Amino acid sequence: MSLNKIQAQEISRVLSEGLPYIQRFRGKTIVVKYGGNAMTDSNLQKGFARDLVLLKLVGINPVVVHGGGPQIGNLLKRLGKTSEFIQGQRVTDAETMDVVEMVLGGLVNKQIVSLINQHGGRAIGITGKDGGLIKARKLTLVTRGKDPEATEIIDLGHVGEVESIDVRVINLLTDSDAIPVIAPIGVDDRGNSYNINADLVAGKIAEVLKAEKLMLLTNTEGVLDKDGKILTGLGATQVEDLIVAGIIHGGMLPKIRCALDAVKNGVVTAHIIDGRVEHAVLLEVFTNEGVGTLIGANH
Repeated sequence: MSLNKIQAQEISRVLSEGLPYIQRFRGKTIVVKYGGNAMTDSNLQKGFARDLVLLKLVGINPVVVHGGGPQIGNLLKRLGKTSEFIQGQRVTDAETMDVVEMVLGGLVNKQIVSLINQHGGRAIGITGKDGGLIKARKLTLVTRGKDPEATEIIDLGHVGEVESIDVRVINLLTDSDAIPVIAPIGVDDRGNSYNINADLVAGKIAEVLKAEKLMLLTNTEGVLDKDGKILTGLGATQVEDLIVAGIIHGGMLPKIRCALDAVKNGVVTAHIIDGRVEHAVLLEVFTNEGVGTLIGANH
């Protein structure tokens, strides 16, 4: 069936609009944090895989960092273990850490690798333990009670934060024409494993790689103003003002801080995009409008 004139014009417009972006970003690195609906809806999964394969084919280097909180929770439940959260962080004892490694480093990681490979890509899955990629330290969570002078340190177990990133293993993979798929598990000097927030890992990897873009896939349209309308482009100062005003709050706050840190430390732009939109990554890279909020140091 042939295209009608309107369909043909629309397709040609989209293709021609993408050309300058392909030229601009060729040879550059884009770090994508993959999670949420984009990771669980089969159509969105396929679209995401195709997006990455296309990016690689036109000379852009995608690097994927993935989460897997719901999958970890489901397996713990099946094992009869209750998930406990404090300030959004999963309390992770040694037994839970074993499950985290099984799910993130095994099941979820290999599902994503297989998906990309099915669509013509060459993905290789690793965790932050491979090649000394992520050196971690134990996350210290400090809370304040009614007495502002009194603080309490909460032990979350094997929950960590990034101490340093050694990107040699990532460079080895991208130079070999592969797409790295990274599970956010780090290790300390004594060999202890730590579960680390995937947004934070993606941000730190983007910083060290001096990536062109950091893209955080979410289950929201992006950053919204006080009237619930999407803010498509923000500078670092505007973001700080929105945080102070309380307009950016709740679950969006850590993502915004991660994006803000990235652009302050060498990443050209960070994007909080709606992963519920099919081909969200391609739309954000290759079109003028995009599907979320762009944050730049001096936007």
